[in-house]
Amino acid sequence: MKSHRARVAAALVLPLALTACGATPDEVTADGKVVLTVAMDAGLEAKAVEAFNARVAQFEQANPDIDVKPQEYTWTAATFTAQLAGGTVPDVLTVPFTDGRGLIERGQIADISGQVAALPYASSLNPAVAKAGQAADGKQWAVPIAAYGQALHYNRTLFTQAGLDPDKPPATWAAIRSAARQITERTGQAGYAQMTQGNTGGWILTTLDYAFGGRTEKVDGEKAEATIDTPEMTEVLSALRAMRWDDNSMGANFLYDWAGINQDFAAGRIGMYVSGGGNYGNLLTQNGLKPADYGVAALPLADKPEAGVLGGGTLAVVSPNAGDRGKNAAVKWIDFYYMGKLTAQDAAVADAKTLAETKQPVGVPALPVVDRATYDKQQEWVRQYVNVPLGQMKPYTDAMFDQPLVTEPTKSTQEVYKILDTTVQKLLTDRGADIAALLKAADAEAQHTIGRG
Repeated sequence: MKSHRARVAAALVLPLALTACGATPDEVTADGKVVLTVAMDAGLEAKAVEAFNARVAQFEQANPDIDVKPQEYTWTAATFTAQLAGGTVPDVLTVPFTDGRGLIERGQIADISGQVAALPYASSLNPAVAKAGQAADGKQWAVPIAAYGQALHYNRTLFTQAGLDPDKPPATWAAIRSAARQITERTGQAGYAQMTQGNTGGWILTTLDYAFGGRTEKVDGEKAEATIDTPEMTEVLSALRAMRWDDNSMGANFLYDWAGINQDFAAGRIGMYVSGGGNYGNLLTQNGLKPADYGVAALPLADKPEAGVLGGGTLAVVSPNAGDRGKNAAVKWIDFYYMGKLTAQDAAVADAKTLAETKQPVGVPALPVVDRATYDKQQEWVRQYVNVPLGQMKPYTDAMFDQPLVTEPTKSTQEVYKILDTTVQKLLTDRGADIAALLKAADAEAQHTIGRG
């Protein structure tokens, strides 16, 4: 049965879908230019706004028939439908992977598949990433502009001090447990640490569930079922309990969030932890990481067909209120602003040169939105500006195209993550915690939350 919220959303969608058929003409200036509003992150510093406006000017010079108007806009699923109905959504905006398919199915974004298909790199998108912006028939309604997949980050210096080979990081969860125990025994530091609060506990617990072959939800149309109380999640919690209580290899801090775990890892107090594969830049610029300490490897997956890497990212989409000229202009902007540095040599070199001159990391591996051939070509273009230890990242980059990507749960995502925060905190702070009871309670609460949403 659809919730009241779902019925209201459905009622709003119908007229919106009808406007996408071209009933509303594009706005045109007196001299015949099509007006294109493009999203700009709200709250940017003055220099960032200046840089954005400079890019707008470059685009307009190359496209004199388009008048670009930046609009401060931040996506939230809760407000989007009302904003769309009120006509306050920019023509081009960005949304998370988790919302792509739903927006497509409800007709809340424009079908730009024809324009995207005409892009020279249309067939060179990373298939595992591109599907987040595809309709059921495979047409590309949205363009993936950034992506991440989870990875195992590890401290090479602690590995060496513990007698482990930093060039051969663990490839199974049994090996992670063994390495964590050895790091703790020989260095006194936490061999492995886990995020547990600020919804990051649920995020990483879901990551491990995926890696062990599980899923935290099952979605069928409008209906969603929590699937937390499963053998796979039981296996995950059992592995964590063994490291925490049998091996004592997880240190003493069981209230880590993303910022806190990054800080302690960069300071050399953590041997291994799980987070997004492209996290090196944050560790370096925000936490003072010593580059020589850093290693990253592909997330170990269970030998099961369902095992996969939790990933996510950002899609560039177009308002359904855009007409044909608007859609054409929108895809030109997406190509220029978001994709140029990935697919065009001049843009890639200019971006890398600017980053290098401002002492920002260049070459940080993140899950590419393009295929390996296109990615390798882009890496070659910017090679002279790369300033990160790529050799220490090979255990990740060698495998990042080969691991199956599974998007985050789509129903009440953050609320369910918060529920799982409590689950992992109890497991790590109460030696007598009953795994079966923890999962039964979390599953029931998650189902209640999903149903309410």
